[in-house]
Amino acid sequence: MARGKLRIYLGAAPGVGKTYAMLSEAHRRIERGTDCVVAFVEHHHRPRTEVMLHGLEQIPRKEIEYRGGTFTEMDVDAVLRRAPAVALVDELAHTNVPGSRNAKRWQDVEELLAAGIDVISTVNIQHLESLGDVVESITGVRQRETVPDEVVRRAHQIELVDMSPEALRRRMAHGNIYKPDKVDAALSNYFRPGNLTALRELALLWVADRVDAYLTQYRSEHEVSAIWGSRERIVVGLTGGPEGRTLIRRAARLAEKGAGGEVMAVYISRSDGLTAASPKELAVQRTLVEDLGGTFHQVVGEDIPAALLDFARGVNATQIVLGVSRRKGWQYVFGPGVGATVARDSGPDLDVHLITHDEAGKGRGLPLPGGARLGRSRVIWGWLVGVLGPALLTGLLTRAVPDVGLANDMLLFLTLTVAAALLGGLFPALASAVVGSVLLNWYFTSPVHTLTIADPENIVALAVFVGVAVSVASVVDLAARRTHLAARLRAEAEILSFLAGNVLRGETTLAALLERVRETFGMESVALLERTDESAPWTCAGSVGPRPAGNPEDADVDVPVGDRMALSLRGRVLPASDRRVLAAFAAQAAVALDRQRLLREADRAKELAEGNRIRTALLAAVSHDLRTPLAGIKAAVSSLRSDDVEWSEEDRAELLEAIEEGADRLDHVVGNLLDMSRLQTGTVTPIIRETDLDEVVPMALGGVPEKSVELDIPETLPMVHVDRGLLERAVANVVENAVKYSPEGEKVLVSASALADRVEVRVVDRGPGVPDEAKDRIFEPFQRYGDSPRGAGVGLGLAVARGFTEAIGGTLHAEDTPGGGLTMVLTVRTAPGRQPQQPDLPVAASP
Repeated sequence: MARGKLRIYLGAAPGVGKTYAMLSEAHRRIERGTDCVVAFVEHHHRPRTEVMLHGLEQIPRKEIEYRGGTFTEMDVDAVLRRAPAVALVDELAHTNVPGSRNAKRWQDVEELLAAGIDVISTVNIQHLESLGDVVESITGVRQRETVPDEVVRRAHQIELVDMSPEALRRRMAHGNIYKPDKVDAALSNYFRPGNLTALRELALLWVADRVDAYLTQYRSEHEVSAIWGSRERIVVGLTGGPEGRTLIRRAARLAEKGAGGEVMAVYISRSDGLTAASPKELAVQRTLVEDLGGTFHQVVGEDIPAALLDFARGVNATQIVLGVSRRKGWQYVFGPGVGATVARDSGPDLDVHLITHDEAGKGRGLPLPGGARLGRSRVIWGWLVGVLGPALLTGLLTRAVPDVGLANDMLLFLTLTVAAALLGGLFPALASAVVGSVLLNWYFTSPVHTLTIADPENIVALAVFVGVAVSVASVVDLAARRTHLAARLRAEAEILSFLAGNVLRGETTLAALLERVRETFGMESVALLERTDESAPWTCAGSVGPRPAGNPEDADVDVPVGDRMALSLRGRVLPASDRRVLAAFAAQAAVALDRQRLLREADRAKELAEGNRIRTALLAAVSHDLRTPLAGIKAAVSSLRSDDVEWSEEDRAELLEAIEEGADRLDHVVGNLLDMSRLQTGTVTPIIRETDLDEVVPMALGGVPEKSVELDIPETLPMVHVDRGLLERAVANVVENAVKYSPEGEKVLVSASALADRVEVRVVDRGPGVPDEAKDRIFEPFQRYGDSPRGAGVGLGLAVARGFTEAIGGTLHAEDTPGGGLTMVLTVRTAPGRQPQQPDLPVAASP
């Protein structure tokens, strides 16, 4: 069975008309005779959308019971049984109610597609998973319902439903999207013009990238090699020289002149790996092009002009930017150069710009040595074998074993040439071939002891010997150099792999990384230096080893990291071939330093957040806990001062007692506030001492109605190590919150139990409960969950409770109550040496 096709209507925000467009498409298909049904469409009580549902077959929804309520979701089984040609499924990113067939609606759609049913759906740009952080930074709202980008990208068709922010806000103001009582809040928050403009840009760019990917796929499938200038793409050819920065900036200016211009910098490296540009300069140019909004690419190719043109045509580029050649005039005898060749072969559909720069005509310099150094001792042995070896062999052949034949003599001399190449490289081998040919001519070819050769066959033999010796020496030298280079590159790859792993895991500290540099390169000391600006003195951000360099000029090796940082090494001067890996170490050292500082800043931010929470708790106590006793005192005093009523002695005593109780409670609260204030400023710590819970918890119930709480505090509990006043206030706030949300007639259960070295106080209510994603949010200041009525508090009680609890070293978190409701779990430490008493267990019955 063929897989169904998915069509998606994509919008920048709710209300742009995605569902309306989907329903209009359904009516058009029905008019053409297509079997089309509505699997799930939510009209949100929008009249125009609701009218569009008339005349369309709708599959009945499936009802699901969850937490005492009834919800409806798409009935996947019913749609599969109906097996229409096209099914309409609204809100692709929707999260299904627990108990549904799948967790997400897009998974339901995948089942329909797998069954061969075409699906038309809708989604907003903010629901794409990859854009979650971007959307949150724009709107301040984190999208909980998301759909993987790949699901949307696999769609057969994606149609953008676009609308200007002004038109969408007018539609909102007219009441076509939300109910009138929600319009003002929507317009002043999520639907602000700036938010809508940014979301619209995201949608347009995402669809443009999707269209571009489709165009690339089409060109590949149809083998289209011609350039289609649908979008300005500028390819910058880099050589690794300093002129690359000029080329990148010029290409960026060219891209700005055209709408949607894109810059792609490319460096062509040879496949043999024996010559390469400066990694440091390429890293700088990569950073520059990425900062300007472009991309960096590295391509392997033997023919640089051909590889560059292949890359440009492969990405459908319209322009190529190259620098004027750095070669001197006489060097053009070796060929026209890359720029001229690319311009000649580019064709009429690809423009080539040759940009002048400061390095033009100054010469390219000698190529970098390709192979790894063989070492001084090996080179010396190579010269000894190549020069002295033929002389010793000549003495052996003329005295010990004469008359072995010229052919055998040549093979023996050729063996020395190969040995010289293996030991010392090309030049000792060439010297061995020259010395060997002269000795063969002087001692072993007639007439001997002269440089003349009588027999023409001997001339040919010597010529062949020299040719074979030179060829073998070249091949052996190249193989040896490549072997050593491969070994070096393998070692570099291992080091870079180590660095990359540390980057991903974030494990290596700056000190450990610098020690790794010192060990890898055998240096005496390594230091990471930095300065605030170019005129400021250098300071040491981290170092290992004795006598670290105080500034880059004092170091044996200096690797700059940007303009204000440098990695300085002491011990020996490193060869240029080692600087490539050293540059990677330097970059990673800068990253490690930044990560170390970010961690410190995060710790400081956490401390500031802690102080802010405590200040919020103080504010909560002032506004939430002082008002009640003050109101009681005020009422009692006003009654006593009233001349309208003649109070009896009993009434007067009762009012005075109320004033005294209110004053005591007020004094108690103010004392706690002062303690918390000093705690926040660090001038005093909580008074931690051994306390019995059965002495604290009952005192915390003074602010709730009688018979609204059921206590279950066992006498066997160990004593806890807390500040009694802070614990009392924390429990009081939690209990008051639970009583506030408990149904009429339902008691709040306050129980306690011991667990290892902790004691848990559980406050259990049977209220509406809180979903998992909101359990942490209810502890934030000024948060009231759900549609709590005004006057039910300012949303600070639980924030105060958590602040007090953490101040005494405890924790406070929320859990679901089995059967419905919310349970607050307050955990504190037991007193040192106080273990819970084991309850008496019943004796097991005998069988």
